[in-house]
Amino acid sequence: MIYSNLYHQGKEKLLLAGIDEAELEARLLLEYVCGTTRSDLLAHGDMAVSEEQENRYENLIGRRMTRIPLQYLTGTQEFMGLTFSVSEHVLIPRQDTEILVEEVLRNLHDGMRILDMCTGSGCILISLLHYSNDCEGVGADISEEALAVARENARKLLGAGKCQGNAEELPDDGECREDGSMAVLKETGVEDGNKTGAICFVCSDLFSNISGRFDIIVSNPPYIRRNVLGTLMPEVRKHEPLQALDGGEDGLELYRKIIEDSRAYLYGGGMLFFEIGYDQGREVSTLMEQAGFLEIQVVKDYAGLDRVVYGTRSVD
Repeated sequence: MIYSNLYHQGKEKLLLAGIDEAELEARLLLEYVCGTTRSDLLAHGDMAVSEEQENRYENLIGRRMTRIPLQYLTGTQEFMGLTFSVSEHVLIPRQDTEILVEEVLRNLHDGMRILDMCTGSGCILISLLHYSNDCEGVGADISEEALAVARENARKLLGAGKCQGNAEELPDDGECREDGSMAVLKETGVEDGNKTGAICFVCSDLFSNISGRFDIIVSNPPYIRRNVLGTLMPEVRKHEPLQALDGGEDGLELYRKIIEDSRAYLYGGGMLFFEIGYDQGREVSTLMEQAGFLEIQVVKDYAGLDRVVYGTRSVD
């Protein structure tokens, strides 16, 4: 099969399946299978594709026609200039979440300690450590499958050491270590030029297995209202993890819990950052204000919609 012909066949199939960006996705899948680049379609469109590559491509096109997200087929997604591994156990990192990371970076200083609640793929925490110096990070998630993805991303993008198991408590010094019956989960020695730091992932139902205090807590929690889940596009509704989407009846269930408990884990003057749904700015701001947070700000995304809320813990 000729390269360009195979591409056009894939594009037509995706168009018939109602895939919005059929042309782009057909090309990306072909590049993924063949190890080619965008320019090859124009410059080398007449090159031959092996039978094995043709079969792989047709299989991926067929799976994409069933609305499996492109990122789950290729196993990767770009975020903050980095390439993250993803699987069906984690939400696909989205450009909107880069707004959250950028706001945290504006307030992040060398040597700070960060907790990423509901870490998923680890994209938020890993990005923060990648673009800072001497910071320590803890990623917490209730899903061991998600944490396995996050650990792999940390090894790939930060050079963190091999880690296994989980931890039920995180000591104040930032290391997840064996303590009695607890298993070890430790990733240290993150080094990149003048960057040093540590990252650790903990299986935890919110703060249940977290101890110590942090300068910054950041979270992109589930925030979709339960009665809206059925209206989401099939790529999200059928394939992304439900527990990472379902925010309860009003979409605020996790915000309430995190805000209520976060004060015990933040230093005085520490900051709490959230990603929010486009219509949740006022409600989340009110919850933070009622909990005693100060200097609360709502930040809009590039579409002009509310996307981030953050505030500062009062000094007791």
